[in-house]
Amino acid sequence: MTNAELSAPISGFFRAQNSGDTECFLDLFTEDAVVSDESHSHHGEAIRTWMDAAIASFRPLHAEVVDVVSGDGSTVVTAHVSGTFPGSPIQLRYRLTLRDGLIAAVTIAP
Repeated sequence: MTNAELSAPISGFFRAQNSGDTECFLDLFTEDAVVSDESHSHHGEAIRTWMDAAIASFRPLHAEVVDVVSGDGSTVVTAHVSGTFPGSPIQLRYRLTLRDGLIAAVTIAP
């Protein structure tokens, strides 16, 4: 499965994450977006802090999309994620919800 099958904001999410480009990453989110990861929710500027910490801690952080399922107002992307973290690589599911062409919510879970 390729990023060509993803909507532009979701494809951009993985491209920015993989390249470590926090600014491009943040441009994909609504002002009131929320990211839920590892039992924590990140809003607004906290999304930048979360992404910067993940990039710095797990470099090189890389997600390879392996499956995409859309429906019920969200898209679930399954990706093989690797980096310098315990248990790498791991398969994660990203549930992304879009609003007005931007990402309004992301929930990341195994």
